[in-house]
Amino acid sequence: MIGSIRGTLLSKESGNFLIEVGGLGYEVQVPTKNSYNLPKKGCELYLLTHFIVREDGQSLFGFFEDAERDLFRKLIKISGVGPKLALTILSGLDLEGFSLCVVDGDISSLVAIPGVGKKTAERLIVEMRDKLPEKFASRANLAGTKDLASDFSDAVEDAEKALESLGYRHSDARKMVATVVNQDQSLGREEIIKKALRAISKT
Repeated sequence: MIGSIRGTLLSKESGNFLIEVGGLGYEVQVPTKNSYNLPKKGCELYLLTHFIVREDGQSLFGFFEDAERDLFRKLIKISGVGPKLALTILSGLDLEGFSLCVVDGDISSLVAIPGVGKKTAERLIVEMRDKLPEKFASRANLAGTKDLASDFSDAVEDAEKALESLGYRHSDARKMVATVVNQDQSLGREEIIKKALRAISKT
């Protein structure tokens, strides 16, 4: 796996850069906001990278900070969020901006990003709550999900609390609910609880 790259910047366009290393030119995709941080052509450039190999090709993604690459890696693990959409999210919001959207349940800011619909925004808020940097995670725990501006999010919160009242740990209740709503975001509180209990009984 290619974890980083250091070489000469040959060309740069919005989100796509060509870096020469030992006579070879590597095409690297980066969040478009990083275009403004790059040095001039011909200068040395160092980037942290994430390398993806698929049947239809290979892609190299570059980042200036480890925290940004870490967020990218977490995003692509979420159902419905591929590398291109993850890169688009990072182009629209920096780490702090995205984390605050998750903590505050700010669906409107997330859906303003090209390619992010309401269901995807809700999924990001639910699944990323426990994956934020510590300084944002503590705020998320205090905020809970009561600030999410949707009936779906209210149902998620109620379902989690109901499972906790049945004796499940807070972290386990969240995971159970996340598994259910990841498959169907149209469920109500009672349906989420029933499906979560049904799923745990089969394990």
